[in-house]
Amino acid sequence: MSLLTHIHHQAEIGGWTSQLLVVPFLLALLLYITGVKLSNQKYTKWPLKRTLLFTSGIIFAVIALAGPIAERAHVDFSYHMYAHLLLGMLAPLLLALSAPMTLLMRALSVNASRKLTRFLKSKPISVVTDPAVATVLNIGGLWLLYTTPLYEAMHQHVGVYLLVHLHVFLAGYLFTISMIYVDPTAHRRSYLYRTIVFILALAGHGILSKFIYSRPPNGVPVEQAESGAMVMYYGGDVIDGIIIVILCYQWYKATRPKALSEVALKG
Repeated sequence: MSLLTHIHHQAEIGGWTSQLLVVPFLLALLLYITGVKLSNQKYTKWPLKRTLLFTSGIIFAVIALAGPIAERAHVDFSYHMYAHLLLGMLAPLLLALSAPMTLLMRALSVNASRKLTRFLKSKPISVVTDPAVATVLNIGGLWLLYTTPLYEAMHQHVGVYLLVHLHVFLAGYLFTISMIYVDPTAHRRSYLYRTIVFILALAGHGILSKFIYSRPPNGVPVEQAESGAMVMYYGGDVIDGIIIVILCYQWYKATRPKALSEVALKG
């Protein structure tokens, strides 16, 4: 297959499949807005900031899958990394902060809400939302993508393309909600445990970006690999930095009242 034919093939695969991936996100936005309306009829008004966070997350996910960045991502590894940051890191963070499960519980009937609660506390959900497991799914998945022929296969087979993009988003979302708790969770791991796992995840992400810089994936030109690796390294640091701030703030809020009460008792 010639280079031009290969590029054209990549563009064809990325075209309608990307549009197909956009559909669930648009449906999710519609459901979220519907949930807000139902929730407002039964409870106090749902915070506008959470609706804006969810909408922003959907917008960034769609940008990563359709539009100029998405089109260039099929033929330019640097743009692929921009899309990766939007789909696998920024969009999941914004969606997690919008508390979609909390909204869904408010919108559903009491019985349906109880069933959802039981589901969120089930063993499978408890396993995949454990920080260590979520990190393996997220960071481990990226290592598998960029250090094996999987990246090249993604641009040649529609099924692989769909599965990879779905995994990038879902793994990114699971990782985010395993580190910062906004919605109800099956378990509440200690802040120390989450912090240690997060540090390991940062190391895995950083080492991978350096590995890509020195050893590009199959079919990726050296210049694009170097540029894409820097996008992954520095862009990832920015989004991870936001998660660190949120995690530390939650830790501070969780321990501060206890500290103040101890001081009051001593006084």
